[in-house]
Parts: sequence; C-alpha cells; structure tokens
Amino acid sequence: MSHVLVAMSGGVDSSVAAALLLEQGHRVTGLFMRHGQAPATQGSTLNANGTATGDLALAEACRPGKARCCSAADADDARAVADSLGIPFYALDFSREFGRIVDYFVDEYTAGRTPNPCIACNSWLKFGRLFEYADGIGADFVATGHYARVVQLEDGASALLRGLDAGKDQSYVLYGIPAQRLPRVIFPVGHFSKEEIRRRATDLGLHVAEKPDSQEICFVPNGDHAAVVRRLRNERERADTASGDPVSSGVDSTDLDSTGGEIVTLDGRVVGQHEGLERYTVGQRKGLGVALGEPHYVIRLESDTRRVVLGRYEDLARTELTISGVNWLVAAPRGEVACEAKIRYRSPATPASAWLEAEGRVRVRLHTPCYGVSPGQSCVLYWGERVIAGGIIR
Repeated sequence: MSHVLVAMSGGVDSSVAAALLLEQGHRVTGLFMRHGQAPATQGSTLNANGTATGDLALAEACRPGKARCCSAADADDARAVADSLGIPFYALDFSREFGRIVDYFVDEYTAGRTPNPCIACNSWLKFGRLFEYADGIGADFVATGHYARVVQLEDGASALLRGLDAGKDQSYVLYGIPAQRLPRVIFPVGHFSKEEIRRRATDLGLHVAEKPDSQEICFVPNGDHAAVVRRLRNERERADTASGDPVSSGVDSTDLDSTGGEIVTLDGRVVGQHEGLERYTVGQRKGLGVALGEPHYVIRLESDTRRVVLGRYEDLARTELTISGVNWLVAAPRGEVACEAKIRYRSPATPASAWLEAEGRVRVRLHTPCYGVSPGQSCVLYWGERVIAGGIIR
C-alpha cells in the first residue's frame, strides 16, 4: 500500500483527488499550504507519526475530530473534507516561501513583463518544497487536483500528458515539474471531466461539490493586479529607505521613483501618458487610456524608457520567440525538433519547430503567426498530448 501526500486546497478537485486515492487503496495524508502572513512555528517539521522534528516551518497538525487550525475558509473546507474521509490532515505555513513568488510577481510587472505566478507556485512549492515534506513523512507519492496525467511509457519513462477534459487541461502550468520527480506525481482527476468530478463529490456527500472554481490569483483577490504591484512596490521602497538600501530586490530604484511614462505609437508619436507599466500587457486593447479612432493594442512594453508602445492588431503577429529557464521533460534535442507550441494557458497550441541556443535558451519558430506573445509568460512545447518542455518567453 503506497502512502500519498495530497495537496488539498479546499476545492472540489483536490477533495475528490483524495477520495479517489482512498478508493484505489492508498494510504492518504491531506495537506493545506498556507501562504498568509501568520508567523510560522519555527524549527519544526513532520515525521511519519505526526510529531514535530527538524527545521521546517509547520503549523499545528489537525487530525480528524480535532479543533481547526486555520482561519481561512479554504483551509476550513479542506479540513472538513479530510474529516469526512477520515484521513490525517496538516496545515503547513509556506508564507516565507510564498514571499518569493510575490517578489517575482512585482519584479516582473515592474520590468514590463507579464508573469504567471501559478506556474512559479507549481514549480517552486507544489512540486518543489512539497516533496521535502513528503519525504519527511515517508510518502511515496505527491498528488494534486490538477487536470493532467502522468503515465509510464513502455521504456519505463514517465510522461506528462494533457488532461482528458480539453476544457480543463492544466498541463500548461505544470511544465516546470522536474523530470526526475514525475514518477512520484499522481493527478487522480486528470482522467475525468469536470462534470464527472462534481458528480463524484456529490455522491460522496462532500460539501464542496458545488464550490465555484477559483478564477483569480490567490493573492490578488479583487483582480486588480496593478494595485497590488504598486502597493507592494511602495512598501518595499519604504522599507529600503528606512534601512538605507537604495536598491530593492534587483529593481533599480529609479524605476520606483518614476513608474509612469509615455504612451506612443509604433512610429514614435506620443499619444498619452501612463502611470505604470504594471497596468498593461502585450495584446491588451481595453483600458489603454487613449482614443485613436480605431482599435489599437499594446505591442510592447519598454522597461528602459518606461514607454507603452501601441499598434494595430496585425502588428502583434510573431513567428519566432526565445524562451529561457527551460525545463525539459524529454532528452534535450541535439538539433531542430518538430512540436506544437502553446504561448498562453487559454490559447490553442500551434505547429512549431524548436532548437537549442546558447546558455540553454530555446528558439521557437511558429509555423503560423501568433498574436499577443508576451514576455514573462510561458511557452510550452508538446508532442501531441505529451509535454516535452517549457520556459519563460524573453
């Protein structure tokens, strides 16, 4: 009987994932990843019998029938599901680690790029730090409620595949899982449709069966990411000023002094002013703050000049791009490889060719033009259903 550590978010997908693993005969432990600012209990981790040891931060453990340990509604939902399934449940404080993701989010927007913090969270925490906790309790596998699949091929290798529900497939945000960890990853709901998962939750009597899916970044609850970036950047600037440090986590202090700039057309004509690059992303049409008589789109953001450059839709077309920080889930090719490329979570994959360049970067040639290729987003490469690599668009 395998021991599986399940990341439980309090939603229907991870809740049913835990139930499915139980049905399959696994020994299951539920885990909620807290990322709030509550202080962690320092100097503790978790061993196989639930006692605190080691040097990792761990919130108070919750066993079925014991008092709640988390105040957030999602944590309460996850605990209630664990109670109903009769599995051990723990809430771990990841606030310190999660701060790295928030810093990345602020730095990327300040530099004129459009980050995807969910991908960073998956790569750094859910399939990074979480494995350390799995090892600490002797778990054989780590599972989540993502709509994707991991299968073992005839040659013994593990492959990451799209979820069977094309409308819910989340393989795009999972490309950062280290290849050596794939054999220990399980996605129980990836073989089902969303409707089937909700029906199973109802049949199991889980109170989260009709809980709405989260559609927002978890630390941007009102959807106003620009306001979050400005607030956090200002807090950072004040903290650096108080400490006498003029540089803020790799962001030039001149950027913090004047985040606004000009809105210009491709021919250099100034048509307006903006109050911060974080308000814009490549491909954006609405909310530009200028009227030019015909639709215009953000073509690029210039962090050095602080300019927002506008053009027509056809000016967005791109047939080549470069990605860095590439994670290969197959052996890196020696020459050009035919594949499909996906440049945004909700965009379709398009036929492409890819090849290695210097410093591990990958050049991708798109066989048909893509519109709205945005630096900071991820480009993920596929062979049919299989994810072969992914990285950050530069």
